[in-house]
Amino acid sequence: MRIRSTLTALAVVLAGLVASAGSSTAAGTTTGSASCGITWGSAEKSAGAPSDAPLVDVRIGQHDCYDRVVFEFAGPVDGYAVGYGETWTEGEGLALSPYTAGGALLRVSLRAPAYDAEHQGTVPYAVGEHVANLLRCATLRDVVFGGSFEGYSTFAVGVRARLPFRTFTLAGPGTHSRIVLDVAHQW
Repeated sequence: MRIRSTLTALAVVLAGLVASAGSSTAAGTTTGSASCGITWGSAEKSAGAPSDAPLVDVRIGQHDCYDRVVFEFAGPVDGYAVGYGETWTEGEGLALSPYTAGGALLRVSLRAPAYDAEHQGTVPYAVGEHVANLLRCATLRDVVFGGSFEGYSTFAVGVRARLPFRTFTLAGPGTHSRIVLDVAHQW
């Protein structure tokens, strides 16, 4: 009788350990997205109105759960449209996909120019030029300048695959503003 009780207790403990290991494994397979709390989706996002504050810088960053592209302007800007699909150069309308690395392409339309009031360029990029070194990025593969025309500036952002992204604006530094694009490392 005592052996039977011991075996029953042992079976309960083993069942608990197996169940616990199973849920740890299941949790481990989703930990990347669950622990990051990413719920952004991959549908087009747009907001804001046109501005005449010029684009002055583009930079990238890496985070644990996403890669980031930051567009900085010399004044308040809050207008953008970002979505997956072909991206064309401003003015000429040439497709950028043949020149952009990655398995998917985000078209970024900023509702602000990349030139000042005298129509002098405010960023050091030529149309079709690759903007940043993305060697260590998990998701970003390329950022290509598509030009600026009639107050709009375009970028093609090549990513590893069609992944969730978010876009938002930030004030500063100083009188500047930023439009931020984050692309998740996974679903």
